[in-house]
Amino acid sequence: MSNWQISGEYMETCNCTLLCPCITSNLAATPTEGDCKAALALRIDKGAKDGVTLDGLCFIVVLHSPGPMAAGHFTVGLIVDERASDAQAEAIQSIATGAAGGPMASMAPLLGQVAGVERRPIRFEAVDLKRSVSAGELIDQACAGLPSAVAPGQALAIDHVAHPVASRLSLAKALHSSFNAFGIRWSDKSGTRNGHFAPFAWSG
Repeated sequence: MSNWQISGEYMETCNCTLLCPCITSNLAATPTEGDCKAALALRIDKGAKDGVTLDGLCFIVVLHSPGPMAAGHFTVGLIVDERASDAQAEAIQSIATGAAGGPMASMAPLLGQVAGVERRPIRFEAVDLKRSVSAGELIDQACAGLPSAVAPGQALAIDHVAHPVASRLSLAKALHSSFNAFGIRWSDKSGTRNGHFAPFAWSG
């Protein structure tokens, strides 16, 4: 297992009604739709593995949990930035799947099926409290942070959470979500669904 580190920005939306009960129950609650569909997008601002620089690249972990997340049986697929070289894509895949250790390795007991890897152009934008990510025809999602009344310019946040990306997450509402990847499909524009974003720093 090699030494590596990546840091940058993360955002996601899911099909749960805001606020996602998975987060507040330590993954034990049944998702509001009975199952969970989510797309976790990460933009690497700085990072490297085995001497391979990963600065500026993105990846998205798309997952489906058929019931409470703690029960496992996840279907998971990975979308890698098409700008990545073969060496960079291999490094990202080993990090994102947990094969190289680090936070995603903690999800291994929950996995039921790895659905595959796709390469697409990934766009990740962050402006004030809004985040948006697209990956070709596979993913198109955006969220807006719930503004704090006591910390201007900041979103409400939840701390000490059981989440593989970060233990502190900003709370957000999904502005729109469209997933059509690895057999995982979801589409919503209601503005009532869950979102999160946060800075992240991983190593292994």
